[in-house]
Order: sequence, then structure tokens, then C-alpha cells
Amino acid sequence: MLQADRPPDTAVRRARSVLTRAAGELIHRARETGNRWAAIGPDTARGRRFGAFGANSVICHPPNTLMNERYIHIGTDTMIGPAVTLSAGMVPGQQCITDPVVTIGDRCLIGRGSGIVGHLCIEIGDDVWTGHHVYVTDQNHGYEDVTRPISQQLQPEAPVVIGDGAWLGHGTVVLPGAHIGRHVVIGANSVVAGQIPDYSVAVGAPATVIRRITS
Repeated sequence: MLQADRPPDTAVRRARSVLTRAAGELIHRARETGNRWAAIGPDTARGRRFGAFGANSVICHPPNTLMNERYIHIGTDTMIGPAVTLSAGMVPGQQCITDPVVTIGDRCLIGRGSGIVGHLCIEIGDDVWTGHHVYVTDQNHGYEDVTRPISQQLQPEAPVVIGDGAWLGHGTVVLPGAHIGRHVVIGANSVVAGQIPDYSVAVGAPATVIRRITS
């Protein structure tokens, strides 16, 4: 066997292993530091674009789409996870007919990859927590004329309300006109299209109440 073909000895392998672990640790630390520095808060330039951005609230890096922030109000002590979409209206710079369009209360937690897309009125109360990939919108598509593409038909809007202390499980979809009461639990992957009363648990598509606390 030629010298060049021989496997590296134990010392060399250990040295390479140490260097690899050190490089990996540096990469993780750099990423964590970058995410911390790039987070959006009330005192950042991006945060000042919002109609309101409460103290100690944060939008984690990286966000997905942030559009027409002036129509979005965020309360205090609220955390909005990474890869979240917050938007008002259809296109950047749009003059919306309501202000605010999207309101998120105090001490909320919006899970990674979620989307809150408002056109008329979305009100999220205090202490509302969501799982990952939750979608909330107040606009739907119309389908009155079968000869026209869906994208060219009317897009009806209806206000959405999510009450204080509610929990929305992973993958929940909240449609226009939905009214979720206070302290409500919505099961994972549910679709909410109507009214869910206070102090209840709802699951399914469409979401239906399976338990209600009345005492």
C-alpha cells in the first residue's frame, strides 16, 4: 500500500472531528445571533412601520410576507414566530377601507409558518396561542359564474373574531365570518367557518363543538 493510500491515523481523525464540531458550533451560534439581531421589535425601523407595536413584542426572523404594516396593530408581550405572514389588503401600498385591518392582542403567541391575511377586519384577542401553520383570513373566493375563472369573481369579506385566551391547534384554518369565543380550544387541522361559543372545544372540518364547560 502506498503512503498516500493509507487511512489517516487516530490522531488525525480526532483532530478533524474536533475541528468539525467546532465549525458546526460556530455556524449554529452565528445563526442564532443573526436571528436575534434581525428580529423585528417596536424600536426597530421595520417595527415602526406598524400601526401599533407593543412593548416587548417581537416578530422572529425570518418573517415571510409583511405587507401594509400600517394597518396591523400588535399588542404588548406578543411573540410572532418565524416564517409568519402578516398582511392587510391585496397589494403593497393599498389604501384599506378600515384601520386597523388586523389586530393582535397582548401576550399572544403565533406559531411558526402561520398566516394572518386581512382585508376588512381580523380581531385576535389577548392571550391567544396558536400551533404552527395556522391560517386566518377574512376574505374568500366567490363562485357564482361557472363560465369565469375563480380568480376573476367577487371575493366576499366578513369580519373574523378570535376571543381572549383561545388556543388554535396546528394547521387550523379560520375562514371569513368565523367568531371563536373566549377560552376556546380548536383541534388540530380544523376548519372554522361559523360561531364557536365561549369555553368550548371544537374539532373537524367544519369545526363542531364536542365539549362545552358551562359551570
